Amino acid sequence: MNITVILCTYNRCESLAKALESAAALRLPESVEWEVLVVDNNSTDQTREVVEAFCRRHTGRFRYLFERQQGKSYALNAGIREARGNVLAFTDDDVTVEPTWLQHLTGSLDTGDWVGAGGRTLPERALSVPRWLRLEHPHALGPLAMLDLGVEARELSEPPFGNNMAYRKEVFEKYGGFRTELGPRPGSEIRGEDTEFGQRLLSAGKQLRYEPSAIVYHAIPTNRIQKSYFLAWWFDKARADIRELGIPTDTRWFVAGIPLYLFRRVIVWTLRWMCSISPSQRFFCKRQTWWVAGTIMECFRQSRARRRLSAQKGF
Repeated sequence: MNITVILCTYNRCESLAKALESAAALRLPESVEWEVLVVDNNSTDQTREVVEAFCRRHTGRFRYLFERQQGKSYALNAGIREARGNVLAFTDDDVTVEPTWLQHLTGSLDTGDWVGAGGRTLPERALSVPRWLRLEHPHALGPLAMLDLGVEARELSEPPFGNNMAYRKEVFEKYGGFRTELGPRPGSEIRGEDTEFGQRLLSAGKQLRYEPSAIVYHAIPTNRIQKSYFLAWWFDKARADIRELGIPTDTRWFVAGIPLYLFRRVIVWTLRWMCSISPSQRFFCKRQTWWVAGTIMECFRQSRARRRLSAQKGF
């Protein structure tokens, strides 16, 4: 088996160096050929110098690729095109990996049973959960890119996260790459390029494996343990969902291209937010308000874009 680890980066040369140090310590059987392909998405800091230093220190293990087109999905797709492996693993520039991460993550992909796999993403250091955050809700730590589905390996019913996933390269050749209208870029934090691709495979009936022994540790800056960050993340998550799935069609009633029931929902969640006493319940309702508001905004944007396109075709 040949493996390429694709790591996309943008202006994070300090955390990137830590990520590459952990990657350099990966342990795999001698029969496995592997490389780390770092895709520089038009950085303006010392990213290139950092990567080239690793290329010199670990000859043949690290490669540098520059992608000028801004946007993580463009960088990911460039990495896929240039990858030499028949299995592609993905991680980020703000994580560190355990020495056994790559072996455990990709071990099941050498046969035809699984086309992809995802592992556990844990906090780099002990996480002090604020009183306003409800951990019992699914994906409560999604804004922090945490994924922990337990310690038992099993089939995935949901897509893995982009900082800890792997796929056989052939699935990109068959199902396409990452959608470029999704994924962060300067001026936009709309994400979802990773989970959209995984969901595409699940919808096609492909099997993805959850491998809890494939562990990466994600850095969590202090500014992310803030209500404002969580609210912005859920707002953008709603927008990404509409870009992925389209405007809901389960109603006949629309206003400016927006399903009418969404206005009712935003009012209901706002009232619950204003009336809740518990800090965690209050924030959950506020989060839902932001999520519906993001849905409304993206429905409006998508509907307006369709009207413009129709008007242009009419001329």
